[in-house]
Formats: sequence, C-alpha cells, structure tokens
Amino acid sequence: MDFKKYKTFQVVADTLNLTRAADQLGYTQPTITLQLQSLESELGVTLLDRVGKKTYLTPAGKVVKQYVDQTFALMDEMEAELRKLEDPHGLLTVAAPEIYCTQYLSLIIHSYISENPKVKLQLFSCDSNDAMKKVAVGEADLAIIAGPCDSPQMESMPLGKEDLVLVTTKELFEQHDTRELLESYPFITYKSGSNIQRLVNECLKDYGITPDKYIECVSDETIKRTVMYHTGTALLGSALVEEELRKGTLAEIHRFPGVIETSMVILKKRADEQNIRSFSEIVQRIWKEWG
Repeated sequence: MDFKKYKTFQVVADTLNLTRAADQLGYTQPTITLQLQSLESELGVTLLDRVGKKTYLTPAGKVVKQYVDQTFALMDEMEAELRKLEDPHGLLTVAAPEIYCTQYLSLIIHSYISENPKVKLQLFSCDSNDAMKKVAVGEADLAIIAGPCDSPQMESMPLGKEDLVLVTTKELFEQHDTRELLESYPFITYKSGSNIQRLVNECLKDYGITPDKYIECVSDETIKRTVMYHTGTALLGSALVEEELRKGTLAEIHRFPGVIETSMVILKKRADEQNIRSFSEIVQRIWKEWG
C-alpha cells in the first residue's frame, strides 16, 4: 500500500483543486495526476470527475475519502502516542506565585533538570489567578497555585496545606491591643479578586474583623516588606513569615491552621504529555518529602 498516493488523493479531495493541492504537497500537477491515475488503476474505480473547470468526487471517491481520513487520523494518533514514550525534551513553562518560585521551585527545578537534561525550563512569577490563566491559554504548561481551582478544564493535584498567620511588627504588637491595632492601621493584602484574597476574606470574617483601611499589593513579598516597615497588619502564609516570627521581627496576632491548600494544576487534555507528567511526578515526590 503506497501511502503517498493516498495522501495525495486526500489533499486533492479536500481542496478539489489541483493547483492548491500541488502547492500544499510540493509536487507538480503532472506528478499529482500520475499518482491519482495509479491509485484509480490499483483500486479499479474512478475517484474524481471534472465538469468544466470544477473537480468533483465520484461516489467511489467519497467512500475512499472517508476511509483515507480515518486511516490517517489513526496514524496521527499512533504517532502522538509514540511521542509520549520519548524522553522529556523541549521547553516546559511553569507559572507560580513568587513565594513558591523562591522557596520551593528552585530545588524542584534543580532535581528535574538533573534527571531531564534535554528540557529547557521557563519560570513565570505571578499570582495564582494569573498562573491559572496562563495554563488555560497555553502560555504555561502547568502552575503551582495557592487556593482552589474551580475550572472544569483543569486537573488539580493537592500538594499540601499551610497556615495563614495574621502578623504585624513586634513594636506595633507591643504598643497596641489587637482591636486598636486592626482599627488604627491599614490591612495590607492582595489585589481584589485574586485567588488567595478569597481565603483572606473568609479568615477575616471568621475572626470577626472588617478593616476600614486597605493597601493592596501584587505579591506576598511586597506585603511582608510593607508590614515590616510598621505600616500595618497582614495575613500571610506561614512559610513566608516563619523566619521573621522566629527572630521576633514579626509578631503573630492570630493563626488560621491549614487554610491555604497548595495545588498543581494542568489542563486535563494535556495530562499525559511527557514533559508535564515527568515534572508533576517530581513535584509531588519532593513536596511529599517536605510534608
């Protein structure tokens, strides 16, 4: 079976125009004509008819086209499955909030590249909402996020849970009682609508406070640094403020255990891609060791 002749027939049947078919295939029109004549002779049927300047599929041509399309679709599927067996290679783009990039992904990336030297990694630092958007539109292959993922197109793999801690500087904590502190100083938080901000709002509601003054920031690190300049209070992940709490630079006002769920998200339709699968396996393995 000469697949080249069948491919030529498929393109001609799709375009019904020998000139366009020749351009797509990179053949001359006489070559295409010879291949079609050879295929018709092999099958014993007429595949194409011409009426004036227009080309039409014969009834036999329509039948052959249907099976040719199915055959090439199966071959494409076979080649895609075989590519999944190849070693990871090419570009892999990961999106994640800054805290994950600096405190977690550096070690994970080192381990991944050691095991998969043919992969070039690209890391985007952005908030969880933007990270999910990048995955949805194909700008990132996967994302590490804080908080829930409600998209039905995404597969979400839980990695761990983290406390949210209401903090301020030691000096402000010692100078004011909690209520006065929360009423007199601004609450420094994430931009409205962000994934983590929803968790923050739920915790504030549970704690029974509604700050009057807000300062919105674009990253965890910016929020922490703003607090450390004695600006006000903030709810931050425990991993981000652990060292400052230990040193006494920051003081803990209240702790909300396990409210931040860290997850890895990917598009369901891309879950079996070799680069994504190999990276997600390493992430889950290392995160489990940390847990």
